[in-house]
Amino acid sequence: MRILFTCRPAYGHLFPLLPLANAARAAGHDVVFGTGEAFVPKVRELGFAAHRVGISIGDAETEAKRRHGEDAGFFDVAITMFAELLPQATLDDLTPLLPGLRPDLVVYEQSDVGTGIAARRAGLPVVSVVIGRSMPPEVLAVATERLRPLWGTLPADALFGDTCVDVWPDSVRDPGTAAVPKVFRMRPTPFDPDVPLPALPDDGFVYLTLGTVVFGATQVLRGAIRALSRLDADVLVAVGPGDPALLGELPERVRVAGFVPQAEVLKHAGLVVHHGGSGTVLATLATGLPQLILPQGADQFANAENLSALGAAKALVGDAIRIDAIEAAARELLDDPAARDIARGIAAEIAGMPSPEQVLDELVAWSRET
Repeated sequence: MRILFTCRPAYGHLFPLLPLANAARAAGHDVVFGTGEAFVPKVRELGFAAHRVGISIGDAETEAKRRHGEDAGFFDVAITMFAELLPQATLDDLTPLLPGLRPDLVVYEQSDVGTGIAARRAGLPVVSVVIGRSMPPEVLAVATERLRPLWGTLPADALFGDTCVDVWPDSVRDPGTAAVPKVFRMRPTPFDPDVPLPALPDDGFVYLTLGTVVFGATQVLRGAIRALSRLDADVLVAVGPGDPALLGELPERVRVAGFVPQAEVLKHAGLVVHHGGSGTVLATLATGLPQLILPQGADQFANAENLSALGAAKALVGDAIRIDAIEAAARELLDDPAARDIARGIAAEIAGMPSPEQVLDELVAWSRET
């Protein structure tokens, strides 16, 4: 079977697809990717065939601001990006590719809606992979109307389509998937880049990261480093594609790395301080660790709110992200077992979810029946 995967050209959009893609390749299926130009070489380095499909989020933002003016509000820019420019670009590039690729199944990460539209028009079985939270209802309503001319007959949910793979455990599940007629539940499985494990501090250290999208928020990282260096704990900072030199001189018990095999690092950490990206949220929950979330954008605020309400994390938002506040919250999480106990309960829930290999078999069977 040939399976086409598509995603935005960004690590946080590619990595969530790789557990299924790797399972498909291991099972002998022919796997091909479509993604933006900058990530075609990266996907090929992973051993997959890849084609240029769509534009980057940055390019879409530039065009949206050109249309609306530099002083346009975030809402107008974001809607134009995600409900018009990005899906149209994917649709334009993917539509002429499909007859030659002839995929038996199409899989896209939830933001790459243009793929869902193109596959649906071509009569192909298509499934989205949930990588984050759904839009707030008032935003989704506007986005749906903007997408209507592309979709034609709208699916049950304009973001997730009619079929999706949901990686959120019940305790923190996004209610947005409730409207989707067919849902496959899958254990969130981190993909770790093939990089060496850095020299780790003794077990129980604090792991600090802002992921692969907002890693450039160096002021936030510097403030967090100063706060965490006041603790009686070692600190490991991962800056992903960022430049460690931008952080300047580091306190004695703080060490910094670029990309790290995060799943392995989490096995040894005692607390995770991060931006609230879904990948890091789920990987941390799967390890049963408490979290301090410093959201910077997108669905990170919703993740912070949900985990805080559940008691599995603490969150500092906006002006509340101050050095003293980070230190105080981190101390409380390290000393109070309550958040850890809640996280461990969710970890047990995640461990009982179906593996990517199991879900792949279900998807293949479903696509053959569709």
